[in-house]
Amino acid sequence: MSAPLLEVEGLRVAFGDAEPVVRDVSFTLTPGRVLALVGESGSGKSVSAMSVLGLLPPEARVTGSVRFRGEELVGASDDDLRAVRGAGIGVVFQEPMNSFTPVLSIGTQIAEAVTAHPTDLDRAGVSARTDELLRAAGLTDPARIRKAYPHELSGGQLQRAMIAMALAGDPVALIADEPTTALDVTVQAGILDLLRTLGRERGLAVLLITHDMGVVADVADEVLVMRRGDPVEHGAVADVFAAPSAEYTRALLAAVPGLEARRVETDHVTTAGGAPEPSRASRPLVAQLRDVSVRYARRGAPTVSGIDLELHAGGTLGLVGESGSGKSTIGRALAGLVPVVAGSVEVDGSDLRTARGARLRELRSRVGIVFQDPASSLNPRQTIGWSIAEPLLVHDAGSAAHRAERVRELLTAVQLDPSWAERFPHQLSGGQRQRVAVARALALRPALVIADEPTSALDVTVQAAVLDLLAELQQDFGFGMLLVSHDLAVVRQLADEVVVLRNGRVVERGTTDAVLDHPQQDYTRMLLAAAPVADPVRQAARREAWRAWEGVAS
Repeated sequence: MSAPLLEVEGLRVAFGDAEPVVRDVSFTLTPGRVLALVGESGSGKSVSAMSVLGLLPPEARVTGSVRFRGEELVGASDDDLRAVRGAGIGVVFQEPMNSFTPVLSIGTQIAEAVTAHPTDLDRAGVSARTDELLRAAGLTDPARIRKAYPHELSGGQLQRAMIAMALAGDPVALIADEPTTALDVTVQAGILDLLRTLGRERGLAVLLITHDMGVVADVADEVLVMRRGDPVEHGAVADVFAAPSAEYTRALLAAVPGLEARRVETDHVTTAGGAPEPSRASRPLVAQLRDVSVRYARRGAPTVSGIDLELHAGGTLGLVGESGSGKSTIGRALAGLVPVVAGSVEVDGSDLRTARGARLRELRSRVGIVFQDPASSLNPRQTIGWSIAEPLLVHDAGSAAHRAERVRELLTAVQLDPSWAERFPHQLSGGQRQRVAVARALALRPALVIADEPTSALDVTVQAAVLDLLAELQQDFGFGMLLVSHDLAVVRQLADEVVVLRNGRVVERGTTDAVLDHPQQDYTRMLLAAAPVADPVRQAARREAWRAWEGVAS
């Protein structure tokens, strides 16, 4: 085995005079191998990684030892650290849309990284080097990508461009901080394949920070599990996943939703009065799309076309597909937020396209939306109580006392302390903010809830809790739900029916078990093969299956 490039021993990090948030963390990075740092939010993963390059705020106190190629980085000068950043160790940040400057082209920003270290390249040479890096990151049209601005690229293209930037200084090690969060399964599979290829062909040592145990099983050689700043388990991925020694590691693995897991059947639950509920098939229809087409531009092909869907009270319909397939567009059509150019969108028996005035407002009140990122959808300047009550204010529903009481009811329903109504979003964790988003969506007692990627950026344990919460609330309140998700395991757990979309059209539909167990279309088979599972042995076989189906489906 090659000698370690990076050796971290007894790392401790504290901010100001507070107690350390990272305690006694030790690991090594070796050429051609991937070490995964895993744990829940607040476990110290990113703080540990960023401390290596001195990228923490000035008030951070870092002790212990961090040696890169034998040179100590703890306490090193700014000049010494700048020499290592990029040229020695590259960084792929979690959200490329936030990491790239929105007013500069991708090529300009990668060129800046190329010239950040001494080089004898002229302008043409820098441009050629930029194209070379984009191609190395798997982007086959570097000239177009180089001229594009961040908002003109998809999430997968942006992540590849971020990897290209991280490679600009020819680093020997790479820190990848949640590089596949919120990406579709096929895009995620491509990014992970790229990381494996770079590690193999360039001998890169990779430190992968992730909360996705399926990603760890897919790409990592070793895993270091952290909890609340402490390392709790460290070893080869195959050994840790096969026989975890720490109870916390077992809990993380148990929380991962599986593609084989079945939804608990509730077709014959009873009402509060003891009478049996009707089966889902016979429950009232709460929303329906008939031959719907949506087009954003005045000219050109529709974004989605020929869509037929039915949503019933107490039932969940899962929409799956890659980015650009039309999943979120259909959700927005049901909420009356996008221009429907053909077909009908019925909510509670009335067509949103023809409804006007008070009737349109009433229909919109029958639809609640849980957005993907609660940190962006909640007003940071208002309390969470105000955010939950806002739909009541907009629709003039009740007095101030009634609204306050409704906020308390909803916070209790989503298992949060009602006194938290006076807190602000930044004072809550990601999972708590998502519970607030669910409470807000239920404020007007909607007949239909649209959940748009409700757990994509959450830790596995928090994700499991939010999924359980949605299932419990649906049983209690009886709303129908449209679940938009790229995570097929989440769809398996919540949905009764699945509709698979590709390029704005339905390619397959059926019960969840039928579609996920016996897919009829090559595209659906590719999506299933691309979804990572938390088992290194099975995931290796699935990786090869994904490559095979990718070629067939394309």
